[in-house]
Amino acid sequence: MNATKKRILIVGGVAGGATCAARARRLCETCEILVFERGPHVSFANCGLPYFVGDVIESEAKLLVASPEVFKNRFNIAVHTETEVTRIDRQAKTIEVRDLKTGATRQESYDALVLATGAKPVRPPLPGIDLPGIHVLRNIPDSRKIKAATARASRALIVGGGFIGLEMAENLVGLGLEVTLLELADQVLPPLDPEMAAYAAERLKSRGVSLRLGEGVAAFDQHPERGLNVLTSKGDTISADLVVLGIGVRPESGLAADAGLELGALGGIRVDEYMRTSDPAIWAVGDVVEVKNRVTGEWQLVPLAGPANRQGRVAATAILHHFDRSNSAPPPLRFDGVLGTAVCEVFGLTIACTGANEKLLRRAGMNYQKIYLHPGHHASYFPGAKPIHMKLLFSETDGRILGAQAVGELDVARRIDVIATAMMEGASVFDLEDLELCYAPQFGAAKDPVNVAGMIAANHLRGDFPLADWDELAYTSALLVDVRSETEFAGGHIPNARNLPLETLRDRLHELPQDREIWLICGVGQRAYYAFRLLAQNRLQVKVLSGGMQTYQARMQTQAGS
Repeated sequence: MNATKKRILIVGGVAGGATCAARARRLCETCEILVFERGPHVSFANCGLPYFVGDVIESEAKLLVASPEVFKNRFNIAVHTETEVTRIDRQAKTIEVRDLKTGATRQESYDALVLATGAKPVRPPLPGIDLPGIHVLRNIPDSRKIKAATARASRALIVGGGFIGLEMAENLVGLGLEVTLLELADQVLPPLDPEMAAYAAERLKSRGVSLRLGEGVAAFDQHPERGLNVLTSKGDTISADLVVLGIGVRPESGLAADAGLELGALGGIRVDEYMRTSDPAIWAVGDVVEVKNRVTGEWQLVPLAGPANRQGRVAATAILHHFDRSNSAPPPLRFDGVLGTAVCEVFGLTIACTGANEKLLRRAGMNYQKIYLHPGHHASYFPGAKPIHMKLLFSETDGRILGAQAVGELDVARRIDVIATAMMEGASVFDLEDLELCYAPQFGAAKDPVNVAGMIAANHLRGDFPLADWDELAYTSALLVDVRSETEFAGGHIPNARNLPLETLRDRLHELPQDREIWLICGVGQRAYYAFRLLAQNRLQVKVLSGGMQTYQARMQTQAGS
């Protein structure tokens, strides 16, 4: 390949753009590579910003991944910060660049152009939205402003219950502020299903956060003595010294749109599997692009650092392959979509997910089943075992894994990472039950929670473990039988349930109807399974509510919160 004097221009740094630049240099020593970044930093850890605000990360320098000097000295890449690209001339293959410090403009030519312009925080056109004290958190200057505001504040309002909203709530509470969190939806953490998000909601409330679900902001105004007044969608007024908007982000695709590049229905740039746009000389990576969901096949916006880094590598590889006119084979790297694997922590509780949730599966019209389990993070006999609340979604027809969600205090991300890896290989629940995973009592159990999830789901598909539908609990004519002890039952149970403890069940078979379906429930699911095997072999019509009372209570919390 002869790429001598080829010019690669990259608009935007951070994850996708910076990775693309470094990868391009590793592949081509003779190419001229320039990066244009509108902000003051080309590569920084934006996932660490809430923790810088909260003084968990004490030094701003720790957030800087690489400086322009590092790019120049280590990679011979020219980085122009505080420089905005204002126009693309596709026919001339040039961009217009404006120096934000001087206002001077110039033209730069390219052989390949990469758009890594990212996304911008949603700032809805509400009355008073531009008042002082209303912040977004997207970059280091934003974090400085919020950090300075916290020094003068005692009350904070967070608008939005996504990952950033929850992380900001934790950090502001840690600074001693009184925190209220407003979320317009009836749950926090939209990537999770409501009953799994309920665990995070309870943790927030237990740590003093005033959580108000199903309530948004209608308007802001300034009070001369009480700071900001926030009028909510329910007509209430909340006083706050500072407001952080965490409503979400939108692709910064205006530059691409003005250049006539194809955009998707969600406003992101449409790219192929090599991150190439509708223009053969322009690529796009990161939060500005739309990506395919690997489970549903639908286009999505997934503003996560992991996919952005992978896209940067794919784009750089494709660009250098494009320069090599002698190679007719397709580029060796491709980006085949996302699972949306993500994790966050709030007040010591880890929340992780991968793949599709029920909302996405229903929208895509997919035939799926779900199971719940609540195993310990390591062997129960070893001190300190903590529960992991897990939900697994899988295809009812072939057992293909469609999604997983988990919440707990320890080793949650590891379990979701294993499932995500299995999903990338197209694995089924039958594969999960057969995985060989690390075991020592302080790390796991001989049957790891991932194995157990696979076993429960596989048993169902084999016909050995029929599942009752939680969504039909309020309408079913089935007899609900709780097989916990009398003491546990007395401490709380599902209305209209009948208590037949597992230990007495063999002697009380005559009390159960032959002509009516029976739904079994216990604490977390294990005893109900034992009871099912007993009753099924006595030819009774039996199903199990997976996850037991632990799942029931989470579902009740969701209904109470909404």
